[in-house]
Amino acid sequence: MNRKIYLLAFCLSITLLGYAQNKHAKQSRFPSYKGLVMTGYQGWFNAKGDGGDRGWNHYGQIDQKNAGIEIWPEMAEYKVTYKTPFKLANGDHAHLFSSYDDSSVQLHFKWMKDYGIDGAFVQRFIANLKYKQGVNHNNKVLATAFDAAEKNKRAIAIMYDFSGMKDGDEKIVIDDFKKLVDDLKITNRGNKQSYLYHNGKPLVALWGVGFNDNRKYSLKNVQTIINFLQNDPVYGGCSILLGVPTQWRELTGDTMNDPELLEMFKKADIIHPWFVGRFTEARLPKMMERIKGDIAWCKTNKVDYVPVLYPGFSWHNMKPESPLDQIPRNKGQFFWKQLSGAIQNGAEMIYLAMFDEVDEGTAIFKISKNPPVGDVEFVKPEEDIPSDYYLYLSGYAAKMLRKEIPFQTKIPAPILKK
Repeated sequence: MNRKIYLLAFCLSITLLGYAQNKHAKQSRFPSYKGLVMTGYQGWFNAKGDGGDRGWNHYGQIDQKNAGIEIWPEMAEYKVTYKTPFKLANGDHAHLFSSYDDSSVQLHFKWMKDYGIDGAFVQRFIANLKYKQGVNHNNKVLATAFDAAEKNKRAIAIMYDFSGMKDGDEKIVIDDFKKLVDDLKITNRGNKQSYLYHNGKPLVALWGVGFNDNRKYSLKNVQTIINFLQNDPVYGGCSILLGVPTQWRELTGDTMNDPELLEMFKKADIIHPWFVGRFTEARLPKMMERIKGDIAWCKTNKVDYVPVLYPGFSWHNMKPESPLDQIPRNKGQFFWKQLSGAIQNGAEMIYLAMFDEVDEGTAIFKISKNPPVGDVEFVKPEEDIPSDYYLYLSGYAAKMLRKEIPFQTKIPAPILKK
């Protein structure tokens, strides 16, 4: 009888141990962020009639006198497009893509491969996880992105954006991550999977930590999420990237004045300060000084560091009181000075904002040289700059980062197609 009880207890303990096993694969094709140029991927665009039931989402009010985007995408290679009321110079209707269509996401990841961008952080906004259409859209785009990443051998990772999060919403993040691991298997697709690892563990990015713009969540909410991702026996064991304000080290400017922040930063794996819109080309020396100081702090505290670099900025159509082309691209000079400067000052990895964000004019993907004409103005490349120049510069910088080609401060000449 005692022998039977012993065997039963042994079997039960083995069963319970099995339930507690960590669900992440031990390895990945991408074991570290170091040496990679990654880009942020919004994937949030919808068009009327795409099946996503969100209308012209993130394109703004699309009519002949209004738009919510600064840049018109170059549409020649999209398999599925949607007619808009806007007209091109030749009188034809201009078209846009939808991220809800698998073919759009597949094309974007193909471009990443073609131009040598290493992969993407797919943005996952907490606000979108609170309603059916938002979850449906995000899950569909994410599933396609994982398929495209594996097909094109690109790195991929999740970035939770806390914009719109409130006290108590940490449960939404935790439950969502569990569901992605269980249903989409984002981190357990075998040891040659495309999920980005860092320090030997799956990397999860948490953006929006420490900003002083009256957010509705606290550091305690963020810490609960970090504790889960780092320590949960089944879903934990993750590396953490924290998206923080520009002046995070000094706890001034755009940053909460709370010393607890710095203690939280020391427990992260990567610090990722937000620079978009913070620096013009004339102020780039200040940006480089900041990057040097950030890297020094991170080295002292044994944390890795990735700067956010961007090609230009505008939100005139979103906020008409602001000027068109607020931070000009200047034929790629603004972007290249950041790329070469960050590498020269010791950056070991790079984050590009963003791959597809035409909303604020930061997109690096192919942008139209012949956008619609009429009442709405759009930022377009200069006459002798090709539509794919920023993809080309991004891939060139990736080779330079890994020392596959010599370092150079001079911007690579654009390849003009006949």
